[in-house]
Amino acid sequence: MKDRPQENELRDLPLAKAPEEIWASIEASLDCPMAGRMAGHSPAPVRWVIATAALVLVSAGVWFMTRPPKAAWDVVRVNGAVTEHGKIEVGEWLQTNASSRAQISVTDIGTVEVAPNTRVRMVASRPGEQRLRLARGEISASVSAPPRLFFVDTPASTAVDLGCAYTMKADEDGNGLLRVTLGWVSLEWKGLEALVPAGASCRTRPKIGPGTPYFDDASQAFQEALAAFDFGGGGPPLVEAMLAEARVRDTLTLWHLLSRTEGAERQRVFNRVIDLVPLPKNVAPDKALQLDPATLKLWREELAWKW
Repeated sequence: MKDRPQENELRDLPLAKAPEEIWASIEASLDCPMAGRMAGHSPAPVRWVIATAALVLVSAGVWFMTRPPKAAWDVVRVNGAVTEHGKIEVGEWLQTNASSRAQISVTDIGTVEVAPNTRVRMVASRPGEQRLRLARGEISASVSAPPRLFFVDTPASTAVDLGCAYTMKADEDGNGLLRVTLGWVSLEWKGLEALVPAGASCRTRPKIGPGTPYFDDASQAFQEALAAFDFGGGGPPLVEAMLAEARVRDTLTLWHLLSRTEGAERQRVFNRVIDLVPLPKNVAPDKALQLDPATLKLWREELAWKW
């Protein structure tokens, strides 16, 4: 029997490795002691559950990548007591005023709530890419799709969805603030990347890009020193202020600071991280200080259990 066209398309799809943060999120969400405790059975092996979840992710990814995207997104606009239904197509802008708001259905992967006084543009809707541009205002996105399918461009960065829910703000000057409520978001700009998990935020600035992510419950002194470091020129006193305030959870910020500091400052950041969370045996200190990508990735995956 000859292969059907769909089967040939699936065979030609490139293999893609899911981000390690997804595995961390899946494993962290599993309640291992409760798994399989029905009818006296022993818990199901965690890795078996993860393998099943991985199969679901791969299957979903194939479906999203091969089905034709919608040429237009559905929009519901609310202006006072009036509700209007319409669509937005690639290249078109949607703007709300002080008394209106809107909800955009992004194909079948999620929704974007558009707050008052917001201007957004539909940039792309094609296999492997659903893209929106936030010129100013605030949106709240909730997406259930494979990682790196939904993007939001802003004047200072691109928010890359890793399967999550978040809010994104941009003011008239292009300054932005990302807050993640579920999953992970990668903020990217000209080779600079900030990985932001649920419960954390990250500021962005035009011509600078994303700052350093931080947890919303970090101390006020920590957040103020970080903002001054990211967008006020940095300096050893600000680094010392953050190190003094850092908790175990703040290793999220400190891990990112490794690549944003040099020399003695980087060494102090490194020392504070391993003071808060002992260095894993499979992470070489010298390679971490040299910013070896594989070493930093491995270390981040271990630290993420504390985030």
